[in-house]
Amino acid sequence: MVGGSIFHSFSLRTSQLFSRESEDRNEKSWPVWMIWKRRRYVVAIMALLGFANIYGLRANLSIAIVAMTAKTEIVLDNGTVAHVREFDWDSKVQGYVLSSFFYGYIVTQLAGGWLAAKFGGKHIFGMGIAVTGALTVITPVVAKQSASLLIAVRVIEGLFEGVTYPCIHAIWAEWAPPLERSRLAAIAFSGCYIGTVVAMPLSALLADKLGWESIFYVTGGIALLWYLLWCVIVTDSPSKDRYISNLELRYIQDSIGEQQVTRTANHPWKSIFMSVPVWAIIVAHFTDNWGFYTLLTQLPTFMKDTLNFDLASTGIVAAIPYLVVSVTAQISGQLADWLQEKKILNTTQVRKVFNCVAYIGQAVFLLLAGYILSPIGSTICLACAVGIGGLQFSGYGVNHLDIAPQHASVLLGISNTIATIPGIISPIVAGYIVTTPTAFEWQIVFIISSCIYVCGAIFYGFFASGELQPWAVDTNKTKDNDVSDFTF
Repeated sequence: MVGGSIFHSFSLRTSQLFSRESEDRNEKSWPVWMIWKRRRYVVAIMALLGFANIYGLRANLSIAIVAMTAKTEIVLDNGTVAHVREFDWDSKVQGYVLSSFFYGYIVTQLAGGWLAAKFGGKHIFGMGIAVTGALTVITPVVAKQSASLLIAVRVIEGLFEGVTYPCIHAIWAEWAPPLERSRLAAIAFSGCYIGTVVAMPLSALLADKLGWESIFYVTGGIALLWYLLWCVIVTDSPSKDRYISNLELRYIQDSIGEQQVTRTANHPWKSIFMSVPVWAIIVAHFTDNWGFYTLLTQLPTFMKDTLNFDLASTGIVAAIPYLVVSVTAQISGQLADWLQEKKILNTTQVRKVFNCVAYIGQAVFLLLAGYILSPIGSTICLACAVGIGGLQFSGYGVNHLDIAPQHASVLLGISNTIATIPGIISPIVAGYIVTTPTAFEWQIVFIISSCIYVCGAIFYGFFASGELQPWAVDTNKTKDNDVSDFTF
C-alpha cells in the first residue's frame, strides 16, 4: 500500500510537471494578438474602456448644453413665430453648470487612493464609473427641475469620478510586472484621449438626431454596461483570476517580488510629503494637466478665431491631436519597457528622458503653432505638441509605481488633486487674456503654457527617481511566491 501510494504520488506530480511544461510551451507560442490569453493585457484593455467612459461622462455636458440652450423656432396659438430656448441660462449659469463637476472631482482624489489601497482598485474604480453613469442617466430629469439641482448632481458625479483615477495604480501594483508598467499604463491611459475623441462627435450626432436627452441616456448606459463586464472579467489580483495561466501568474508574482501589495492603510504621510521624488511627480502632473486642459478647452476656439476654421471643421480638426497621442502613447510604452529590458537605460533614466523630451517638445511645438498661424502648419504643430505628450505616460505617469508600489494609488491621489487645479484655473487665465481675440493674445496663452512645460521638465529632470524609496519598503511583510496552491 505504501509503495502504491508513493507510486501514485510520483505519477501525479510527474503528470502535473509535464502538464505545466506543456502549458508553458503553448503560451510562448501564442501570437501577440491573442491578448485574451494574457490576462494582464485584458485588464489593461478593460481599463482603457473605463477611462474612455470616464472622459465621455465628463465631456458629454459640454456638447449637450449647446443644444439645451439653443434657440428653437415655435409657432404660438395666434400664429406668431417665436424663438425660445428650452433652458434660458445665461453664460454665468452655464459656466457654473460646466465647472461644477470639478468641484467634486478635486475633493476625492486622495480618498480614492486610500480606499483603493485598503480595499482594492478594482472595486473602487468600477463603482466610481458605475455611480457616475447612473447619475448621468437621470440627468435629463434633474436638469428639467432646476439648474441648481443639476449643479448638485454634477458635483456628486465629480465626487464619484474623482476616486477612479488614483485606483488604476492600485490595480497595476497587483498586475503590472516592473518591465511592463510603461506599456500597460499607456494602454489604459490612452482611453482618456480615445474617450475625448469619441464623446464629442457622438454627443453632437445624438443631439442632432435624437435630442439632447439621448446624450445622457447613451453615455450613462454604456458606462453601466462596461461596469457589468468589468465585474465579470477583471479580478483584484492575478491570484484570484480563474483564467490566468500558471506561467503568467508565476511571471507576475516573481517579477513583482518583494513589492507585492498588502492591504494596508498605514501610509507614511510625513515621509511622502517630505520626499523630493514625490514632489517631482506632483510638479510633472501639474505641468501636464496645465497644457492638457488649456488645449482641451481652448483649441476649438483658437482654430475658429485665428485659423478661420468653420464650426464643423473645427470639431474634426481639433480631434486630430488626440488621435495622434493615442498612438504615440502606445509606442512610448513599448519603447520605454524595451530600453529597460535591454538595460540600455535604467528606470530613473527612462522616466526622466521620456518626460523631459515630452515637455520640451510640447513647449517648442506650442510656440510654433502660435506663431506660424497657417491652418495646415499650426494644425501639424498642435498635433505634434499633443502627440509628443504621449511620452509622459512612460515618465511621471507610472513613476508612482516605481518609487512606492504599496502607496502608488495614494501618491496618484495626491498628485492628481494638485493637478486638477489647472482644470479650474487655466481656462480662466485664457479667458482673461483672449478678449478681442487677436493672434497676439493667443500667443501669450501658448507662451505661458510653454514656460510651464519648460519649468516642469527642469524640475522633474533634476529631482525625479525610478528607485524604490526607503520609506516605501514594508519591512514587516513576508514574501511568499509559492503558487502550488493556486486553483484553476
